[in-house]
Amino acid sequence: MKPFLQAENLSKRWGELMLFENISFTVFEGAKVALIAKNGAGKSSLLDLLAGKESADEGLITLTNDVKMGYFEQIPDLNPNNTVIEEVFESDNEKIKTVKAFELAVAHNKQDEISAISAKMDELNAWAIEVEIKQILTELKINFLEQKVAELSGGQKKRLALAKVLINQPDLLILDEPTNHLDLEMIEWLEAYLAKTKSTLLMVTHDRYFLDRVCNEIIEMEDNQIYRYQGNYSYFLEKRDERIAMQQASISKAKNLMRTEIEWMRRMPKARSHKAKYRVDAFQELKDKASQNIRDDKVEMSVKSARLGKKIVELEHVSKSFPGVKLIEDFSYKFQRFEKVGIVGKNGTGKSTFLNLLTQSLTPDSGDIEIGQTIKFGYYRQEGIAFDPQEKVIEAVQKIAEFIHFEDGTKMSATQMLTHFLFPPETQYNYIEKLSGGEQRRLYLCTVLMQNPNFLILDEPTNDLDIMTLNVLEDYLQSFAGCVVVVSHDRFFMDKIVDHLFVFEGEGAITDFPGNYTVYRNKVEEDEQQKAKEEAKKKAEAKAKSEAAAKPSQPQTKKKLSYNEKREFEQLENEIPELEQQIGELEELLNSGNLNHDELYEKSLQLDDMKSQLDEKELRWLELSELG
Repeated sequence: MKPFLQAENLSKRWGELMLFENISFTVFEGAKVALIAKNGAGKSSLLDLLAGKESADEGLITLTNDVKMGYFEQIPDLNPNNTVIEEVFESDNEKIKTVKAFELAVAHNKQDEISAISAKMDELNAWAIEVEIKQILTELKINFLEQKVAELSGGQKKRLALAKVLINQPDLLILDEPTNHLDLEMIEWLEAYLAKTKSTLLMVTHDRYFLDRVCNEIIEMEDNQIYRYQGNYSYFLEKRDERIAMQQASISKAKNLMRTEIEWMRRMPKARSHKAKYRVDAFQELKDKASQNIRDDKVEMSVKSARLGKKIVELEHVSKSFPGVKLIEDFSYKFQRFEKVGIVGKNGTGKSTFLNLLTQSLTPDSGDIEIGQTIKFGYYRQEGIAFDPQEKVIEAVQKIAEFIHFEDGTKMSATQMLTHFLFPPETQYNYIEKLSGGEQRRLYLCTVLMQNPNFLILDEPTNDLDIMTLNVLEDYLQSFAGCVVVVSHDRFFMDKIVDHLFVFEGEGAITDFPGNYTVYRNKVEEDEQQKAKEEAKKKAEAKAKSEAAAKPSQPQTKKKLSYNEKREFEQLENEIPELEQQIGELEELLNSGNLNHDELYEKSLQLDDMKSQLDEKELRWLELSELG
């Protein structure tokens, strides 16, 4: 395999903080690599070094000659004075320059230029790339081509930057959290796009379904060590557990040996200076190994919620619109104790508006929202919180409360809460400006839970949190003794947490779907396939009628089935009902709520495969029935 990118003995400090030291790895041609590390370990800083945006304090980065790199960074570097169409086509590639000229000529209806540039498009064979560019822009919903970059929202800028990187078709694609600010449909499209692209890929992402389906190699960075796993996320989880178990066993053995050596060191003082010097040296090595602390850090969030009364939140015939946009129309719902609801829908369909109605930040145009007397909201907002960078970590939490007091009389201090959130005592007195983006999001989550809510509203809580923190947040939410409403594009997170979904369909319509996200997507795909099948059947029937009308005088000779075709037809008549029954049983199992997320994913794939088989068999049955 050809090495595309090599990192040798890299070290990087940020002020007094050592992010990573003396790390080395190689990205080979054709690999699709994910980088996994805890928040604050320097993932984004490392990508900046590899992309040439920053310089390493020590070490060497080698990019193989002629390898073209594309870098999608968390904060896009865009020209605010450009229009979107100018920015998205900014490239040294001659084909892309020609496509840009063609699109601008079309946008301004310059017929003479269109004709001349079309000839050049033919010459360069650039039409295929023009089609792909349009597909990328369409899928990422970039339809504001004449707008200035400076006028775009943060999410629009992120999508524009992503489109710009993909359009250039680099040999090596480096992506830092590419799924942030994308809706679920965009993520599924990007997942399919990256899975089939020929570009070599190195990315940081917290989206575990995305990671599992796209990547074939994992690089884990932990305690200045690099661990490589030749497989996807599922394989990584399995092998990482094995690695930690082996390390813990090794440390345990070293500690037992160390106890023996300590006894020897105490009893044999004269030997230390003469014959047994080698053993003294070995003792020091053993001491270093035995003192290692393999921490599979977890955010232990066992905070109990405040007591819930009988009335939770009740919505009666609620409607909300803004000029020209109907977001919620005549929606009624009564929340029950301990239920967990996921909210899905395209951008602009009213998801955030709904959350603001629940918390009474907005008032409905019509209808009533009644909040129970015992309800205490905890609202984790997508935009986060503006911390004072000169404030210390402990101060940010103590401003909310010194202690959380529970119904049973117990309490938890701010220091204890922060320790649970992986802020050890020595870092609690650091300034917030020294925290990474992910660490600040974790601190924000801590401040929300410090309020001891019993109705949690989480708006995109997974953005910028590392996978280890997400795992424990999920465990916490599953046992949370209160209500949870969550908006998230993280399908894995949604599948583990929610009992049912509010699907925002647009034009004010909200559907209550009884199942998690994977079950919902399977149902949507099933409906789409059925619709496509019915449309194909109608077209075939219309075509047959048209052909029959065009040749009324010609006698139709009906071909008879051969012996083998009769056998096949009879077999299909038995197989199709059996397959339909199996699909029904599998759908019932998926809707039962008795499967864990791994089983759910496996059964979903099995269901897709069985439905494809059924489509093929039904089409073949139709062909044979027309002959027979």
